[in-house]
Amino acid sequence: MLLIILNVFFFLAFLAFAYVNLNDNDAWLWVSIYTVAAICCGMAALHKYYPTVYLVIISFYLIYALTLFFAKDGVRDWITKYKKESLVQTMQATKPYIEKTREFFGLLIISAALTINYFAA
Repeated sequence: MLLIILNVFFFLAFLAFAYVNLNDNDAWLWVSIYTVAAICCGMAALHKYYPTVYLVIISFYLIYALTLFFAKDGVRDWITKYKKESLVQTMQATKPYIEKTREFFGLLIISAALTINYFAA
C-alpha cells in the first residue's frame, strides 16, 4: 500500500514538474524526462513493473546527471567556486549553475524513484 501511495505521489509530482518546464528553452528535453518518469511511476502504482525499462532510464538519467555535475558552471562549480549559493532564492534560474544544479537533483530524484520500483519489481 505504501508503494502505491509513493508512486501516485511521484506520478503527480513528475507531471507537475513536466508542466513547470513547458516554458523552458529546453522544454522538449525536460518535459520528456519528467513525463517518462511519471508514466513509469503511474504504471507501478497500477502494479505494472518494467525492470529493464527502469534500468535503461536510470542509466540514461545518471549519465546525464554526471555530465551536469562536471559541466562548466555545473554542480561541482556550484559547490566549490560559488560556495553553495542558495538555489531557491528565486524560481527564475538566473545563473547557469543554478539551473544545472536543479536539473542534477531532479535527475537524482527520478533515479531514486525508479530504483525503488526496480527493487519492488
